[in-house]
Amino acid sequence: MPLEILLIFVVAGISGIALLLHLLGLSRGAVFADEDAARAAWLREFPYETPGRITLSSDRRAALVCTDRGTGMAWCLGADTVARPLAGADLRATEAGLRILFHDPALAPLTIALSAPDRAAWQNKVRFA
Repeated sequence: MPLEILLIFVVAGISGIALLLHLLGLSRGAVFADEDAARAAWLREFPYETPGRITLSSDRRAALVCTDRGTGMAWCLGADTVARPLAGADLRATEAGLRILFHDPALAPLTIALSAPDRAAWQNKVRFA
């Protein structure tokens, strides 16, 4: 089979699979249905740190998690979730919400969309929790 035809089949096949996954709704990003979903995301990564108070963002893609050891963050990354403690992270207010700069080279900075009142409340919880 000529390489040009094989290339067309490969591109068409990959495009077809991507389209099918999108039409089935499997390309949507994850969101936290409720506080229990955020709690489960935290416990999946830190099973021995029991989360107490949980505050969801308005778009339900991030959650502020308060534990006995301090405050942490759980957020949606694609179709999965990630959770990390906020100890040592830098928190900066932006026009759209908050930007969190982790001191972990494996984590990219995280921007969370929050309204002005929610932003102030989150900043207070992180600062004093």
